[in-house]
Amino acid sequence: MIRVSLIVAMAGNRAIGLDGGMPWHISADLKYFKRVTMGAPVIMGRKTYEAIGAALPGRANIVVTRNEAFERADADVVHDLEAALRKARAIAEIEGGDEVFVIGGAEIYAQALAAADRLYVTEIDGTFPGDAFFPDLPAGQWREVSREDHPPESEEGPAFSFVVLARMR
Repeated sequence: MIRVSLIVAMAGNRAIGLDGGMPWHISADLKYFKRVTMGAPVIMGRKTYEAIGAALPGRANIVVTRNEAFERADADVVHDLEAALRKARAIAEIEGGDEVFVIGGAEIYAQALAAADRLYVTEIDGTFPGDAFFPDLPAGQWREVSREDHPPESEEGPAFSFVVLARMR
């Protein structure tokens, strides 16, 4: 079975983005994201793809957009989440993988949450301004399987934790 996982960094107020970017810079989180997702198919919305600026290397990139004219040479483009999940699972099977990742943004996370088996959450201490937010998690559906707490990387930076949640079955 191919596991569907969401990976996200979010503040205490569930903020995940501001003006097409992240409201913080935590280099350890970027390294964690790369380490966890490397080699696995990643699914993202068009706005996330455009914010990144190009496909992520070392991963099959699948972009979900309603725009029928949107095409990219470095990514597969599909027009709904179900098509993205089918394509990602097929790629993972062919490549011998067991996990696919949804990497944002807010609308894609909201659609994908019901299909998710696992969540990789970088919890950022504090609240941050945002215009994109991670959806609320339904109570009683998730259990924490690991947590790794980290101090701030700089005097101005926030503390953060890498948390993995598994859906309770």
